Amino acid sequence: MSLRSRVALAGGLVVAAALLLASLVLYPAADHDLHDQLDSTLVSTAASTPKFSQALKQKISQSGGSLPATGVLVIGDTLVQFLPAPVQPGTAELADITYQDTAVAAGNAPAYFSDADYQGRVYRVYTSRFEGSGGTLVRVAKPLSDALNSLHRLELLLAGLILGGALTAAFAARMLAGRLLRPVGRLTETVEQVTVTQDLTAGVDGGLTGIGGRDEIGRLARSFSAMMGALDGSVSAQRQLVADASHELRTPLTSLTTNLELLVEPGGLADPQAPALVRAALEQSGELKRLVNDLVELARYGQAETHTEEVRIDLLAQEVVDRAGRRSPHLRFAARLPSRPGDCLVLADPEALARALGNLVDNAAKWSPDGGAVEVTVELAPGRERICCTVTDQGPGIAEADRPLVFDRFYRATAARAKPGSGLGLSIVRQIAETHGGTVAVLPSDRGARLCLELPPAPSASSGQGRM
Repeated sequence: MSLRSRVALAGGLVVAAALLLASLVLYPAADHDLHDQLDSTLVSTAASTPKFSQALKQKISQSGGSLPATGVLVIGDTLVQFLPAPVQPGTAELADITYQDTAVAAGNAPAYFSDADYQGRVYRVYTSRFEGSGGTLVRVAKPLSDALNSLHRLELLLAGLILGGALTAAFAARMLAGRLLRPVGRLTETVEQVTVTQDLTAGVDGGLTGIGGRDEIGRLARSFSAMMGALDGSVSAQRQLVADASHELRTPLTSLTTNLELLVEPGGLADPQAPALVRAALEQSGELKRLVNDLVELARYGQAETHTEEVRIDLLAQEVVDRAGRRSPHLRFAARLPSRPGDCLVLADPEALARALGNLVDNAAKWSPDGGAVEVTVELAPGRERICCTVTDQGPGIAEADRPLVFDRFYRATAARAKPGSGLGLSIVRQIAETHGGTVAVLPSDRGARLCLELPPAPSASSGQGRM
C-alpha cells in the first residue's frame, strides 16, 4: 500500500472514529430526551384525569352501564385506565395489576413508569394514585412508536453520516496527501537515481531545487541536498587524494626501482657509482616513508574524535623550537612567550598540537637562508579571545596567488617543487587546527612568510597551569 493510500485510510478512520464517538454520545442523549418528553406528557395528562373521569362516566352512561370499570378509554393517541379501589393483584386489560400497583394505590409507593404491549403496540404507561378517590389508580399510556421511529431515523442518519464522513475524509485526505507528498515523491526519485547512477550531484543539482518551504519536508530536502553535496565533495577529495598520492609516490618509486635495477645488474655492485646509487635509493625510500607517514597523520587527525587535555602551548612551542635548533644549527630560532601561563592554556591533543607547531617551524626552516632567523610568538589575540601562535621566517615569502592554496593537500608552489617534501605538512596543520576548533592562515609580512595558528583557550585558562 502506498503512503498516499495509507494517509487516506488513516484520515478516513480518524473521522469515522470521531463521528462514531459523537454518535455514541448523541444517540443515548436523544433517546433520553425523547423518553423524558413522553414521560412529561404522561404526567401532565395524568394530572388532568378528572376530565377523563367525566368522559368515562359519560361513556358508561351512553353504553347503558356495560363498560367495565377497568376498561381502557381511548382519547386520540392516549389510553386512560381507571382501577377502582380496592386494587388487588390480578389481570387487567392494559397491563396486569401487580403488588407495586397495590402499594401505589395505598399511598405507600410513588407513581412509576413502565412499558406495556397492548393490541400489538408498545405503550409507555404512567401509573399514579387518583387523588380524592379513596385508593383508585389511574393509568395513562401513549405509544412509543413515535419515539422509536425518531430514534430509528436518527440511527440511519448517524450511520449514513459516519459512512459518508469517513469516505469523504478518505477521499479528501488522498487528494491532499497527493499534493503534500509530491515533494517526498521527488525526493524518493532522486534517491533512487543516485542509487542507480552513483551520481551524487543528482541530489544537489537534480529535482530537489524546487522543494522549498520551512516544513519538515523542505528541511529534509535541503538536508539531503547538503548531505549529497558533502558526500560528493568527500568522494571528489578522496579521488583527488588517491590521484595526488599516486603521482607523488610514482616519482620516488620509479627512481628507487631504477637504482635497484642498476645495482642488481651483473657487476652493478662493483660499479664505482654503486655507493651513490645506494645513497639515492635510501633517500628515495626515506622520502617514501615521510610521504606515507604524512598520509597516515593526515587521516588520523581527520577523525571526528580526538583525545584532548589542557595543554600549555608556550611550553610546547619552546620544546618545538629547541628541537628545531638542534636539527638546523645553521639557523637562529627564538621563542617569544607571554609571561602569564593562563594566556597559553588550550584544550587540545598534545601530540597533534606538537605536530602542527613542528610542521610550521619545519616549513619556516626549509625556506630560511643560512644564518636566517625563525621566530615563534605565542600571544593572546587582543579582543578575540583566541590564542595565536605565529611562526615568522626570513625566506622569500609566499606569493599572493599561492596564499589561498598553501594549505591544500599536495600543493607545492613552483619554487617549492625543487625542495624535499610531500606537500602535506601544512595541510596537516590545517586539519589539526580545524579538528580543535581553530584556524591557520597566512598573515601579511614585509619579509619572509608569517603563518598563524589560532586556537580557542581552554575553559579553565584562568585557573592555573595545565599539562604539556
